[in-house]
Amino acid sequence: MHLFNGVISISSVSYLIFSIMAIVALGYLLGRVTVKGISLGTAGVFVISLLYGAFFYEQLANALKTAEIAQQGLKIVENLGLVFFVTSVGFIAGPKFFKNLKQNFKSYILLGVAIILSGGITCVVCYLIGRNFEADHTQFLALIDGLLSGSLTTTPGFSAAKETVKNVYGANANLAAELESAVTVGYGIAYLFGVIGVVLFVQIMPKIVGANMDEERKKLLSVNTGSAAKALGNLIDIDDMGLGAFGLAALIGIIIGNIKIPLSAKGLSGTCFSLTTTGGCLITALVFGHFSRIGKVNVMPPKKTLECLRELGLMIFLIGAGVAGGANFAKYFKPIYFLYGALMTIVPMIVGFIIATKILKLSLLNSLGSITGGMTSTPALGTLIHVAKTEDVASAYAATYPIALLAVVLVSQFMIVIFG
Repeated sequence: MHLFNGVISISSVSYLIFSIMAIVALGYLLGRVTVKGISLGTAGVFVISLLYGAFFYEQLANALKTAEIAQQGLKIVENLGLVFFVTSVGFIAGPKFFKNLKQNFKSYILLGVAIILSGGITCVVCYLIGRNFEADHTQFLALIDGLLSGSLTTTPGFSAAKETVKNVYGANANLAAELESAVTVGYGIAYLFGVIGVVLFVQIMPKIVGANMDEERKKLLSVNTGSAAKALGNLIDIDDMGLGAFGLAALIGIIIGNIKIPLSAKGLSGTCFSLTTTGGCLITALVFGHFSRIGKVNVMPPKKTLECLRELGLMIFLIGAGVAGGANFAKYFKPIYFLYGALMTIVPMIVGFIIATKILKLSLLNSLGSITGGMTSTPALGTLIHVAKTEDVASAYAATYPIALLAVVLVSQFMIVIFG
């Protein structure tokens, strides 16, 4: 790849690295822009990534020889970022997670299910209204199911929707392929607001309710009382930075996340549920963080290492997802589709916030942490940690996330089966 009229020549791999560093620099600059106390933060990287994908994806594909290689490379970047981020979050939340879960278990179940169901109901309403203006109802159904997954930024829901389309319409291979593409388009259109909407929500709500953040942190601390397991005698560190322990947890998490559990229901033959790499790494790291050791071996990385990997992981994830999403965003974008996706993001957050604060009487930060988990929003958790100035909010995220994950997979599948 040649830049500046051939003055600078960059190899394919170097061009990818060059692009990532440019996105990082510009993204963090954008994230620092603050309007009335509200900023994008790390999500600024996502916005720049989308713009890069929209305008420079073709150049990236050419530099890497083919579009397929570019897609695979971005997927690797995205998944690597997810592993770094959720494993770090699990370790950080682990020491207090199980006590918090025991105290609020029913609340987290209710919130996770209520958030996803409200998103699903909104999706159904949008479909019933929108199909009156669409020539191809089946294609629109696939697209709007993709919108639901994108609005909740959930890759498992997205994958489940594509797999269900293939199972239901598999007799017509061409139709199934078209519908899978429609799911992908819908996911890409809604993903933008799905990320930024929740990021802004967790910053705006404390200002709307006039919260005293010092008091809110104290309330959260009173819920998340507890400490890491006590060490008996000297423990053996795998390495000073804790990277060996981190890698071990991630390795086990990836294996657990890829275990497939068959779902047997009418019309769902062949469909499987899995925690995915995200859920597997999160749960494994929670267990590691809770016990903090295996025999005499210390498996709890230092806090500074976890904080660094958490931010690095979030940044890398946003770049991989953003560039890939931006590549097709302009091509398939329609304002009405964006509106549908925005509604599927906004309504569940409002419903979740009302239930959490008014019915379940959870504290503000516990409520917001639960909502980020219920929305399966990794970027929003990163923002909330910065807003709250405490990692304790990760416990609520981690408790609600698996429930919401299962619920959104089922809702995505039932949309296709019921209306298809």
